[in-house]
Amino acid sequence: MSARDDILQLQARMGESIVGQARMIERLLLGLLANGHLLVEGLPGLAKTRAIKSLARHLDARLSRVQFTPDLLPADITGSDIYVTDGGKGEFRFQPGPLFANLVLADEVNRSPAKVQAALLEAMEERQVTVGGKTHRLEPLFLVMATQNPIEQEGTYPLPEAQMDRFLMHVSVGYPQADAEAEIIRLARAEEDDGGTANPQGRQAGEQRLSPEAIFAARQAIHGVTVSEPVERYIVTLVQATRDAGRFDDDLKRWIQVGVSPRGSIGLDKVARAIAWLRGRDHVTPDDVQDVVHDVFRHRLILSYEAHAAAVGADAVIDRLLERVAVA
Repeated sequence: MSARDDILQLQARMGESIVGQARMIERLLLGLLANGHLLVEGLPGLAKTRAIKSLARHLDARLSRVQFTPDLLPADITGSDIYVTDGGKGEFRFQPGPLFANLVLADEVNRSPAKVQAALLEAMEERQVTVGGKTHRLEPLFLVMATQNPIEQEGTYPLPEAQMDRFLMHVSVGYPQADAEAEIIRLARAEEDDGGTANPQGRQAGEQRLSPEAIFAARQAIHGVTVSEPVERYIVTLVQATRDAGRFDDDLKRWIQVGVSPRGSIGLDKVARAIAWLRGRDHVTPDDVQDVVHDVFRHRLILSYEAHAAAVGADAVIDRLLERVAVA
């Protein structure tokens, strides 16, 4: 079985327990394949937590979940040195925190203070934490999925735009369709009838799980996906259009205050190659770029007061970008 077959099978298995959110499943896998982190935003009950739990169930990986709250401290997620006595002698030993897992769910990340958010984002960027002057490396397979609730903003600490740039993608999750909603009800009813058979991560005894080596093999295969010069130029032009919008459209010039950073161009290239590979191609097309550009640019655009006053969101701005920038 090829690396792509392994990932497609993983995607299908996740789809069995998550109904009506196929796009979120795909985006979660793209983040895993592109070795990046996701910021997922959606209303409560839209299977955000269920999605990463399902990934952990079918992947041979350890999941940790942190509920971000206003009283959380950086040491609560990174770990800390604790004093241990053994045989009459005492010493400090490092006790790893929840970040030392393969998959980390940072639930409601905007409910914790800036120091905790900074500790999380540093670990995401550096893939390590430093405690007591000693550096500890995180797992080779490491994915953070942070969630935000778009409502109930009172008492929250919104992530600064410069820090949000550390996320590879910002995924927006919406309500399922009516037929999917009916299937969700039936699935929940079936799980009630089948209750008590799974362990805390939902794994059944003897259930086969995909090894981390399969993910690493998939990443290696994605490195072989080619990006032609015209498609590369299209990516660069899209990014440049956010920084010099006046050359393309007067409305874009009024709406965009700060354009996409170089991390955005790198991220768009990585995710476009990942989705091309997932769809069975060895090259990236403009359609691949257009399919993922909203998720890569959404959190990297800083919109002007005029845009906010006119209720123009990031997705509308990106739609206008795609209309104005010619396909290579």
